[in-house]
Amino acid sequence: MNAHPLQRASRTGLDWTRALTFLARERRSFAERNPASAALAAQASEHLLFGVPLHWMNDWGTPFALHVCQASGAQVTDVDGHTLVDFCLGDTGAMFGHAPAPVAAALAKQATRGYTTMLATADAAAVGGLLADRFGLPFWQFAMSATDANRYIVRWIRAATGRKKLLVFNGCYHGTIEDVFVDLVNGQPVQRDSLLGQVHDLTEHTMVVEFNDLPALEAALQQGDVACVLAEPVMTNIGMVLPEPGFWGEAQVLIKKHGALLVMDETHTISTGPGGYARAHGIEADALVLGKPVGGGVPCAVYGMSADLATRAVQAKQDAPPGHSGIGTTLTGNMLAMAAMRTTLAEVMTPAAYAHMLSLAERLASGLRGLIARHGLPWCVTQVGARTEFQFCTAPPRNGSEAEAVLDPELEHLIHLGLLNRGVMITPFHNMMLVCPQTTEEDVVLLLGALDEVLSQITLTA
Repeated sequence: MNAHPLQRASRTGLDWTRALTFLARERRSFAERNPASAALAAQASEHLLFGVPLHWMNDWGTPFALHVCQASGAQVTDVDGHTLVDFCLGDTGAMFGHAPAPVAAALAKQATRGYTTMLATADAAAVGGLLADRFGLPFWQFAMSATDANRYIVRWIRAATGRKKLLVFNGCYHGTIEDVFVDLVNGQPVQRDSLLGQVHDLTEHTMVVEFNDLPALEAALQQGDVACVLAEPVMTNIGMVLPEPGFWGEAQVLIKKHGALLVMDETHTISTGPGGYARAHGIEADALVLGKPVGGGVPCAVYGMSADLATRAVQAKQDAPPGHSGIGTTLTGNMLAMAAMRTTLAEVMTPAAYAHMLSLAERLASGLRGLIARHGLPWCVTQVGARTEFQFCTAPPRNGSEAEAVLDPELEHLIHLGLLNRGVMITPFHNMMLVCPQTTEEDVVLLLGALDEVLSQITLTA
């Protein structure tokens, strides 16, 4: 008989019997504290598939979906009147706080001037210049999500290079672009079983290697048919995986040597600083994707490219027969999104905002390490700028396989539910926390205190 997941956790410093008792108590507490959410969840189940607007909203591990009525700065207020300190921040979508005042003002102004026309605006030209200055790539296009931006840049690069294959790292996440749902299983590429409705064999055109594995990367590239490597500079969605010293320097040489292009997906790693991780660490990508926070929480995304790639992309479009390119949607570059991005880039994603966020994230990471040590847990803490995470292993994993091996969703949900009941939200996927410009020292103290209380009730040493 397989051990309960929390029994596995007992070998990492936790008492699974106490943990299961704690979980049952926390579930009862959540239900008692949130009758209005329970009522809305029942109402929503009548017409919403899975009872929520997006089925991922059930991943919080709560007895029923928590319903929110307001979000501002670093706080969320639920329909039962509880104010929660938010370290999830829409899983990065609200990384600069909920409803930033400058963005709210820009949206209010634009709301009387139109939402979408499928025409260019002065904001669009301004956003292009702001992006070029910030990220060092001269040409840009827009999308409604990072998923779309990743899909579009891969299509442009395939068209520009004449090559079909995409290379990704095992355990990667680039939204729901189908091409990336390929994993390494016993060293072999396998289409991910969880991908619904997929009818084409993704392994025909997607190659996958482990992060930080330079020999495997070179072996894949030397076949000469890879159009681009699509990667986050730090893996963030399977638990954080940091690049080893020198990895990206050598990887860039290999990618260029074998005629492929490098795309950096900075949707999460924009937490590093105003120009993202790549610019801060000297990674010279051919293209860059950024979604989620670039519009201050308004749905939009951007992708940029080098002058050489832009020239080749334009030529590919000119050489193609007339008709739809398969790139872009009617709402792409709409007026609301352009106004939001212009204001976010100019007034919200500022060096001063990052200075506050990075300093506070250091405080959070230090506090987490202290808690983990005090409770005798063989866990580690990883930080990328304003993004911090604790993982159920003694040292940060080196690749996606190692990161996946230490995931324990049941244990994560137990901890997250305990925090929710104590007025704190962290990301429902693994144990990621973000700080925003409105997060305070007191908020960090509250999070650390709540986590301390949760750990005190489930550890063997308690």
